[in-house]
Amino acid sequence: MTLFDTLRSRMERRARYRRTVHELEAMGADVQRDLNIAPEDIHRIARHAVYG
Repeated sequence: MTLFDTLRSRMERRARYRRTVHELEAMGADVQRDLNIAPEDIHRIARHAVYG
């Protein structure tokens, strides 16, 4: 893998992480409660979804 490929891959993962955080934050509080998602857990959930 070249340096360019590595950078592109990291940028794509970061973009997926940010998109996931945004989608989780955009959910209504009632939906978050139904899914048992606390607001302070959003970044952890997104990180796990994207980075494993």
